[in-house]
Amino acid sequence: MNESNLVRLPTEAQARKAVPIFSGCINYFPDALAAVADLSRIGNEQHNPGKPLHWDRSKSGDELDALSRHLIDAGTMDTDGVRHSTKVAWRALANLQKEIEAARKVVA
Repeated sequence: MNESNLVRLPTEAQARKAVPIFSGCINYFPDALAAVADLSRIGNEQHNPGKPLHWDRSKSGDELDALSRHLIDAGTMDTDGVRHSTKVAWRALANLQKEIEAARKVVA
């Protein structure tokens, strides 16, 4: 297993500079990331009204099933006015985050 895929961000300066968070992610997908961030806000207000923005993982456990349901309707808007593709992206990121965290625990 490639342990570099298990580390949040290296602590050594040269290794940190080699991870292109802005130029390799934010700069590539600014609109998509803004849409996913806004969906986080919308979901927080739906599931945790009045509480600070946070990922309530107890209400988010079926990432791949939910992703697949939204993928069926990709290219259209959901009933709440959010693109199904935005929800696919959010669920894909949630699933990847959980996979990395689980793999990190196995290695530790």
